[in-house]
Amino acid sequence: MLALALAAALPAMAQKAPAPASTAPAASATAPSSPAKKALVAKILQIQQPAIENMARQLAEQPALAMMQQAAMALQRLPAEQRTALAQGLQADAKKYADEAAPIVRDRAVKLAPSTVGAILEQRFSEEELKQLVTILESPVNRKFQSMNGDMQRALGEKLVAETKPLVEPKVRALEQAVRKRFEAITPAAAASAPK
Repeated sequence: MLALALAAALPAMAQKAPAPASTAPAASATAPSSPAKKALVAKILQIQQPAIENMARQLAEQPALAMMQQAAMALQRLPAEQRTALAQGLQADAKKYADEAAPIVRDRAVKLAPSTVGAILEQRFSEEELKQLVTILESPVNRKFQSMNGDMQRALGEKLVAETKPLVEPKVRALEQAVRKRFEAITPAAAASAPK
C-alpha cells in the first residue's frame, strides 16, 4: 500500500530540483520534529527499503528497456540468420548495463530517502500518525497482503488478457495494416522491412 505510493512518488520527487535552503519549507508547525519522530521515520524507511530499491532498479533499467524495444524493431528488418546473434549480443550488453547501473542507483536512492521521503513524512505526519503507520506496515495482515501482490497482479493480468484479447486483436491487426500501408506508400522496399 505505502510501498506503491512511495514507488509512484519517488520518481516525481527525483525530477524536482531541490529548493534553495532559504526557501525550503521549515518543519511543519503542526508536526514538530523530535528524536522519537525521527526514529519512527527511520523505521518506516527501513520497512520500505525494498520498495525504494525496487523503484530505483526500475528507474535504472528504463533506458536499457527503451533501447531494447527500439533494437527489437530494427532487428525485424535484418535477415533471420543475423537476428539471433545480434539479439544475444544486445541482451548481454543490456544485462551488463543493468548489473552496473542498478546498484549505483539503488544505493543512491537508499541514501537519499531520508532527506527526501523521510523529510516529507516528518513534515506531514504527527508522531502519533507515524506510530500508527509503523503499526500498519508491520502488521501480519499487511505483510501477507504485500506478499500476495505478485499473485494478485498475475491473476488480474491473465484474466484481463483472456477477456480483452478478442477485442484488442482486431485493433492490433488494423494498426499493423495501417503501418504496412504507410511503408508501402513510401517505397516497395520499405514495405518489405515494415514491422510484422
